[in-house]
Amino acid sequence: MITADRMAAVDANAAALGVPRKQLMESAGNAIAREVRTIADPGATVTLVCGRGNNGGDAFVAARFLSEYDVRVRLLGRPESISTAIARENWDALDAAEIDAEAVVDPTGEHDRLALGDADVIIDAMLGTGVSGPLREPERTVAKRITEAASGKDTAVLAVDVPSGIDADTGEIAAGPDGERVAVPADRIVTFHDTKPGLASATNAEATVTVADIGIPDAAELFTGPGDLLGLDRDPQSHKGDHGEVLVVGGGPYTGAPTLAARAALRAGADLAHVACPESVAREVQGFSEDLIVHEFPGEILEPGHLDRIRELASGRDVVVFGPGLGDADPTLTAVKRFLEAYDGRAVIDADALQVVPDVETDATLVCTPHQGELRAMGGPSADEWRERADRVREFAANLGQTVLVKGAYDVITDGEDLRVNRTGNPGMTVGGTGDVLAGTVGAVACTQRPFQAAAIGAYVNGRAGDLIVEDRGYGLVATDLIDRIPEAVRTDA
Repeated sequence: MITADRMAAVDANAAALGVPRKQLMESAGNAIAREVRTIADPGATVTLVCGRGNNGGDAFVAARFLSEYDVRVRLLGRPESISTAIARENWDALDAAEIDAEAVVDPTGEHDRLALGDADVIIDAMLGTGVSGPLREPERTVAKRITEAASGKDTAVLAVDVPSGIDADTGEIAAGPDGERVAVPADRIVTFHDTKPGLASATNAEATVTVADIGIPDAAELFTGPGDLLGLDRDPQSHKGDHGEVLVVGGGPYTGAPTLAARAALRAGADLAHVACPESVAREVQGFSEDLIVHEFPGEILEPGHLDRIRELASGRDVVVFGPGLGDADPTLTAVKRFLEAYDGRAVIDADALQVVPDVETDATLVCTPHQGELRAMGGPSADEWRERADRVREFAANLGQTVLVKGAYDVITDGEDLRVNRTGNPGMTVGGTGDVLAGTVGAVACTQRPFQAAAIGAYVNGRAGDLIVEDRGYGLVATDLIDRIPEAVRTDA
């Protein structure tokens, strides 16, 4: 099964792989037409009720494949309001092919123009998987009209992707302002690429569901791509703090690492970045950037005696990034272990702190970001070939009960169930500090996304930033270069 959000991401990733949405729309329309042929003989009357998005565009294509039927296409709204270029192109193609296609601006006053009364097949292509909540007008009225037209007759109702009014992820029908729950009563559904969770609900129990392969390659799901960034869009009404606060616990032996992680967190979208570090390096850490909020604790390294202070700081943050520059002194590793044993929030674990994770019983939700040497130190698997490594890392993550991002030429990201592989990045990123940047990036994204998705996005963004640098000026990048290119790397229109 695939959720609505993930389906949108896979669509975008397919386009990035060279399979454009226009090609997928053509395949989807063909699949709809094939389903019509299984339920109605040539000459039957088929009315396609279409919205102004790509769901409607799929139906515009289907109409061209149904020349042996009496086809009538009804667009809900004005043609100039069709929302995508490819849907508009397919609407225009109907006119050129002299197919009966009309715009219905006010279905409450144009009942007859919907052409539902004598239809043998009604195709619901009003809304797709990306729409949730109660139906609005005009779709609400039209859904009722479809219900009336099909009631007590042999009229078949075929829904495109998901019946309008039904949540693709939950199968629920949301109540409108009047408390009434309205949805199209489909007895057949053609959905694309993979079934949607909501189609297994009791609401759709009697419907026949056909999953149509429309040519989306497996790579669009396996490999990270620009589609994975879609969930990062911001509400225009956002306020400070809505996109998270990150606490980086690091420094002591090293001063640059925690600073790189915290600055990366800001560039990746966190609203505030805090650094908790020993007082011996606090001045240097603050000196790297006035954008950071630095909290010092006594001494030169993290020790168990500092944990009350660290817990206090962590309690007000969305994600804690543990490890950059901490070192591997025994008191430090003991402190990390004790912190995780009592922590139940989200944390990104990197560098020397990783080695304590396998021995810790914790209620925390972790993203571990080892390179292959650190993974072996954790007791994890080793394999030269990325496909073999991916299978082994998934098993390791399942046993660990946490999300693992193994850095390499092909990054492997898994929570023990889902698996992604990231191919962005280049040999110039072997320079020191890039892992700290990745940890901070993942920490920022984990403020608003589930940990597995945050790890996948972080890997993609980190590598993409490196690729942008190399495209501009070749190898020789340093970690601070990556930070400066993160905002560009997270743009979905780049």
